[in-house]
Amino acid sequence: MLKVDAGSAALPVAELGDSDKLRIGQWAIAIGNPFGLDRTVTAGIISATGRTRVGVATYEAFIQTDASINPGNSGGPLLNLDGRVVGINTAIVSTGQGIGFSIPINMAKEIMAQLMAKGRVVRGWLGIAIQDLTPELAAGFGVKPGSGVLVSDVMKDSPAEAGGLKSGDIITEFGGVSIKDVTDLQKRVAAVEPGRPSPMTVIRDKAPTTLTIKIGEQPGEETVAAVAPKEEMLGLQVEPLTPESAQRFKLTAKAGVLVTDVAAGSSGDAAGIKPGDAILEVNRQAVSNVEQFKRIIAAAKPGDPVPVYLQRGGGRNEYVVLTVPEPKR
Repeated sequence: MLKVDAGSAALPVAELGDSDKLRIGQWAIAIGNPFGLDRTVTAGIISATGRTRVGVATYEAFIQTDASINPGNSGGPLLNLDGRVVGINTAIVSTGQGIGFSIPINMAKEIMAQLMAKGRVVRGWLGIAIQDLTPELAAGFGVKPGSGVLVSDVMKDSPAEAGGLKSGDIITEFGGVSIKDVTDLQKRVAAVEPGRPSPMTVIRDKAPTTLTIKIGEQPGEETVAAVAPKEEMLGLQVEPLTPESAQRFKLTAKAGVLVTDVAAGSSGDAAGIKPGDAILEVNRQAVSNVEQFKRIIAAAKPGDPVPVYLQRGGGRNEYVVLTVPEPKR
């Protein structure tokens, strides 16, 4: 029997259940110690399973429930009507009501087994930066919307690089399963045992290609930071250049990307790039949209001078030189 500390007394609770069998609309019961009120029990329905983009952790697949969860409930059990623990209460949306999240018990069991066996959590790792395939990106790459995720950067000496994955590839299948979005791929890769070869299907230059990549072990946060998209490393934030934004900043350019922010002390700042500038070319290649800008920047080698052709307010064009910094380790 599992013992859950719910305040001043330990409550006997039924054995662990199977969170994979939860269905939307089922009832759930939360037990905890909210605001010091021990032995508090609330009930509600399951609104979602596998909820992602909550902003709590990198790997998310939360159970969402409207059973009241408040500060002090965290760590308490979420049970089904059979009294079996199906989740661990974790977080709430503080600005809303009836929106609480629990870690699925199956995920907790996997983590517990790894901690007991190895003393740490081990996750599979590719070494790539990825982004969702929006309708605009899909049109630019000549594929259907929602048909995979876009690889925006590949980390040097990573499993992905060794396996032949490239920036601009669109991952459509991993391990024989279709990929829906970024969180879907992250979750599936993380679940693979490091060292195991995994098949992957990508769209490259509008043609399907099959790769087999030997999954690595996810390194510490310091190393993962090195796969940050290079446009972020340069300290630049850009958006599509529209007729409205061109008029607002007194630009005559019809194509390019608009700089919306430049981080102080960054390579972009050192080059003299400012918000309101339009980037027309990078490394002597014309830039017509944000993704093209990212692809060209991603291909630049750290330490190399990269010429950037700008237009500034009043229609004044000039070149500046960016230096791509070395990834932080």
